[in-house]
Amino acid sequence: MSAKQEANSKKRIGLGRGLSALLEDSSSVLGSNLNNELGNGIESIGMMEEIPLNFIETNPYQPREHFEQEALQELAESIRVQGIIQPITVRKIAPKKFQLISGERRLQASKIAGLDKIPAYVRTADEQQMIEMALIENIQRENLNAMEIAQSYKLLMDECSLKQEELGQRVGKNRSTVTNYLRLLKLPIEIQISIRDGKLSMGHARCLVSLDDSELQMNLFERCIAEEWSVRKLEQAIREPNSPSILPKGGDFNANDVKKYQAAFAQFFHAKVSFKINEQGKGEIKIPFNSQDELNELLKSIQK
Repeated sequence: MSAKQEANSKKRIGLGRGLSALLEDSSSVLGSNLNNELGNGIESIGMMEEIPLNFIETNPYQPREHFEQEALQELAESIRVQGIIQPITVRKIAPKKFQLISGERRLQASKIAGLDKIPAYVRTADEQQMIEMALIENIQRENLNAMEIAQSYKLLMDECSLKQEELGQRVGKNRSTVTNYLRLLKLPIEIQISIRDGKLSMGHARCLVSLDDSELQMNLFERCIAEEWSVRKLEQAIREPNSPSILPKGGDFNANDVKKYQAAFAQFFHAKVSFKINEQGKGEIKIPFNSQDELNELLKSIQK
């Protein structure tokens, strides 16, 4: 058998033998000792290797900001039993130093599981390519929340100088979908946090982002959360603010009463004042301030 035929035969035998067999084949080509490989400068780009965890630094452009600890523990337990099913992706930035492109959850869970090494695809990429690959792979593979997707889209556009249409082509979404996510970043931070934490759905968010008045956005958001409004009811509140089904049912309040009280308090405190009234006629008054001086002015108003 010729050398070429023997190589082809080994390649065919390797198919279907699982991840460990593939890693063994890769090691036989690159050298079984990764430290020697790195020390001798043998190029491993484009191959799959088992890399020590302490050689890998996390990705600064990781779009996911929050990892559920219970889910990580479950993944770690699965890794202890089954091993890593899907390798992570890294780029080589120096001898014995790699930077994660995708697979943050698998990397963190592997550390919890007590592994020393992890299978990884090694890719070559400059800084911009790494940013683009990391964000796109995570957007496509991970179960990101709406705010994480929106922030990833914005980062991709800024770092890679992409227009919305170009971004849509990169991530396989139409332009209107990209636009809807990017508009979430214009919402007040309290609403963004609620979306991130799963307290407010994307449907609710799209309703609120259609409003230009941030104070009105906050008023409707607070009622939406407190009274557990459906998307349809929020849409009705925006479209028909004086609808009997939207106005509080308790007490003698109506839309004109609320406006009257709000205007009176605003005039008294010389500040924007917002009201939150529930269906039982109970509520609260919010008076925002931007500095200690403004707070002192509010105090003086009360003490007059």
